Amino acid sequence: MTRRELMLALGAATTVAGALRAQQKAMPVLGFLSSRSPGEAATVVAAFHQGLAETGYVEGQNLAIEYRWAEGRYDRLPALAAALVGRKVDVIVATGGTPSALAAKSATSTIPIVFISSDPVKYGLVASLSRPSGNLTGFAVLGDELLPKRLELLSELVPQARVIALLVNPNNTDTERSIGDVQEAARVKGVQLHILKAGTESGIDAAFASLVQLHAGPLVVGADPFFDGRREQLVALASRHAVPAIYWSREYAASGGLISYGPSLGAAYRQAGIYAGRILNGAKPADLPVQQPTTFELVVNLKTAQALGLTIPPAILVRVDEVIE
Repeated sequence: MTRRELMLALGAATTVAGALRAQQKAMPVLGFLSSRSPGEAATVVAAFHQGLAETGYVEGQNLAIEYRWAEGRYDRLPALAAALVGRKVDVIVATGGTPSALAAKSATSTIPIVFISSDPVKYGLVASLSRPSGNLTGFAVLGDELLPKRLELLSELVPQARVIALLVNPNNTDTERSIGDVQEAARVKGVQLHILKAGTESGIDAAFASLVQLHAGPLVVGADPFFDGRREQLVALASRHAVPAIYWSREYAASGGLISYGPSLGAAYRQAGIYAGRILNGAKPADLPVQQPTTFELVVNLKTAQALGLTIPPAILVRVDEVIE
C-alpha cells in the first residue's frame, strides 16, 4: 500500500468512526426516576414503553433509558434526580408520586420533566393544569384525593363499623393533607377515624398489630408507592387478621385484596410515555396540558369477601367495573 492509499484509508476510517459517534450521540437519552422498585413496577413500566412506542420510540433501537429507583426510600430521590441531570438526559420522567416530581423539579429548571403525581398545582409543580408553563407537565393520578371516597365505599361495605383506620406513610409529602381530607369524610359519615403510620416493613407489621388491639375494624390503605412495593405483605396481613381493607389500585384486588377504587395506573404511565415521546419529537412541556384520569376502576374480589363473611351490597355491585372470583 502506498503512502497515499494509506492516508485515504485512514481518512475513510476516521469518517466512518465519526459518523458512528454522531449516530450514537443522536440517540436521545431518557431519564426514568421512580420512588418504586423495578420488580413491583414492571407492569406499569410496560405501559410506559407502550406510550413511547406510540410516538415512535423503542428502547435500545432509537432511545436509551437511564433508570433510577428509590425503592420506597424517598430520601434517595434528590441524589438520583441530580445523577440524571449530571448524565445530561434529554427528558426526565418522574414517577411514583409527588416526591419524585419535586426531586426532579429541584434538580433542573431546563431539562423537560414529565411527572406522574397528585395535585401538581398545589405542590407547585405547574402553574395550572391547562397551562403548565416552565419545564414540567404530566399526569395527575388523583391517588390520595380519592381517599374520602374510599372511606365511603368501605363504610357501605361494612355498615356496622363505627371505627375505621387509615394507614399512611409519614414520609410521603401528601400525607398530612390526606389525613385531613379523610378525617372530614369520617366526620360526615359519623365514624371514628384512627390513624396508623408506617414507613418501613416492620412498621406495617406494627400498624396491623395496633389495628387488632384497637378493634378498629375496616382499613383504608393510603395511595403510596412504598405500600405498592409491599402489596403482598399488606394483603397477607389483612387476610391473616380478617381486616376488610380498601386500596387505591386494582393490583391490590388482583393480589387478593378485598376492594379497590382509583384511576388506572397503567393508563397514567402510558400517557407519560406518550408525552415523553412528544417532547423528544420537539414539543415543549408548557404546551402540553397536564392530563387527569377520566375513568376510575372499582374492583371487588369476591373470594376475599366470602372469606371475610361479607356480602357485597347491591349498591356497590351495580357500580363495580371488575369482579375477581
